Amino acid sequence: MALDCQVSHFRAFATLPLSREIMRLRLEFLPALLLPVVVFAQTPARPAEVQQFVSVEASVTALTHVRVIDGTGAPARDGQTVVLDHGIIKAVGDSAHVAIPADAKVLDLAGRTVMPGMVMVHEHMFYPSGGGSVYNEQAFSFPRLYLAGGVTTARTAGNMAGYADLELKRAIDSGLTVGPSLDVTAPYLNGPGLPIYQVHALSGPADATQMVNHWADRGATSFKAYMHITRDELRAAVVAAHKRKLKITGHLCSVSFREAATLGIDNLEHGLVVASDFVKDKKADTCPPGGVIPSIAAVDVTGPDVQSLIKFLIAKKVALTSTLTVFETFTPGRPQAAKGAVDAMLPEARDQYIRRWTQISAQTTSPYASVFPKEMQFELAFYRAGGQLLAGTDPTGYGGVVAGYANQRELELLVEAGLTPLEAIKVVTLDGARYLGRANRVGSIAVGKRADLIVIKGDPSSRIADIENIETVFKDGLGYDSVKLFASVKGQVGLH
Repeated sequence: MALDCQVSHFRAFATLPLSREIMRLRLEFLPALLLPVVVFAQTPARPAEVQQFVSVEASVTALTHVRVIDGTGAPARDGQTVVLDHGIIKAVGDSAHVAIPADAKVLDLAGRTVMPGMVMVHEHMFYPSGGGSVYNEQAFSFPRLYLAGGVTTARTAGNMAGYADLELKRAIDSGLTVGPSLDVTAPYLNGPGLPIYQVHALSGPADATQMVNHWADRGATSFKAYMHITRDELRAAVVAAHKRKLKITGHLCSVSFREAATLGIDNLEHGLVVASDFVKDKKADTCPPGGVIPSIAAVDVTGPDVQSLIKFLIAKKVALTSTLTVFETFTPGRPQAAKGAVDAMLPEARDQYIRRWTQISAQTTSPYASVFPKEMQFELAFYRAGGQLLAGTDPTGYGGVVAGYANQRELELLVEAGLTPLEAIKVVTLDGARYLGRANRVGSIAVGKRADLIVIKGDPSSRIADIENIETVFKDGLGYDSVKLFASVKGQVGLH
């Protein structure tokens, strides 16, 4: 508005009679009038908050002599060159044959692997900090951690702070801060009964419809039904979301997997470990008072009931999200979180986590000792039967799941469950991109796609643990230093 006023004043000034004095004033005044126009037209400098992590910055970059895992499940290819041009993959092929542009910044990456940036679909920007009833938004630490861990696209599968994730997405997209590209899920669609103060309790189907429309109008692109939703509320939410051509997932309990699939849900979170389908004498629209874990502990994954459910979900084209990371934290005998993840925690959060982990490690009768392996078995069976398996980390529980570090751990757990390293990589890249409708832009290494890539020291196609050795994460062709990003939030998780 101020610029328009100055231009108007200049036009009025230009109509004055052409006396010598006025001509002199006009010539002196002209640069001052035009200066704001010039400044306004310039591209703003990248904020220091972002620039401090940039390690590779060039219009054209050539990654040479590198091993390529393209994300499609195809075998890794050695001796490759990948050319990035203004944020787009321009060429991929044998180093002996790919022409490197004369103006390219050339990086010799012998001994390194390049794979697509991860596309993870069960992430959050919050962290448990109030005894399971309050969750703190981590808009400072988690975007950095996700990017450091190789996540370049993430669905925030539910949020506790309303507009916070939407505004964070805008800040990332505009270059004001670092982080993955976000697919923002609206606040939870849940009925009464959840002891979390930050979640609205639906009053019925009309409320569910209104809530979907409200958040879709404000930019949310995904929805999540939660544990105490009724079938009628879920039906209304599915109809409203699909009318907007948006998808809805669910972490369910009151509604069974089979019921949700029948109602048209697109995705189910966590897998067998939260399915109420096998609870004896379950009441309709009610989450069993004792939860579902006891019933899962008694289930035979190879039996006809579970196999029938798997076939039904696949027939209904319902995707399943693996979140093995969060359930590992409840299972005795499992390792503590990575040292970097523990170091990233606020001291109070670290103490709380270690105390709980120590208690769980000493348990001798935990149902998770059998439930966790069954969850792995279920996910593998679903995948082998042709189901669309996705992945995420769910940084909730009691704090042992830390963004970035947990994404790498999820890959390792998928391989432990029985997927090959290349299959697991496809699940966290191309398969996630396909579900989100972004496979034409991200999820695999191919000419014309966005230059969202990870540079890894080692070969995760033969040793999945090498995923922990990420050196550089490219997002839109800009390379970020993973080590610096991780180091920047040491002692911050749980605070902000």
